[in-house]
Amino acid sequence: MINASIAADTTFPESSTAYLKLQELKQRASDLTVKAMDFIGIHYKRGGNTPENGLDCSGFVRLVFKDALGAELPRTSAEISRVGEKIEQKDLQPGDLVFYNTLRRGFSHVGIYLGDNKFIHSPSAGGQVRIESMDLAYWKKRFNGARRINEDEAK
Repeated sequence: MINASIAADTTFPESSTAYLKLQELKQRASDLTVKAMDFIGIHYKRGGNTPENGLDCSGFVRLVFKDALGAELPRTSAEISRVGEKIEQKDLQPGDLVFYNTLRRGFSHVGIYLGDNKFIHSPSAGGQVRIESMDLAYWKKRFNGARRINEDEAK
């Protein structure tokens, strides 16, 4: 039986472009998700864009991307939904953005995918930045789509 790490080294030698790209993606996802978790417990504030005053969903996402990657995203979730690459739900990777229809209009809410069908977001008035399951009926029926933000597009 072949050791998986040997097989991986054979498929993607450490000097290969594919290996380096994979490492870069893993680091980017880690930077985004770790930074996002720094904000757990920050209270929601409509239009909020600082941890001190509170964050709305897009303010939270913008702050995470700016702090983790130096990326500048548009202000609203609807505007953010037009940046990056559209991806299927089955292809989600940590650090991707997930969008929901929570105000009877498409792309009215955004969060950051963490993996294992979980996402982190700033939910609504009275709430705080928290992790939730995408498997909850509320989120399942409101899912609008997902985007992967390429660093080149967001700077």
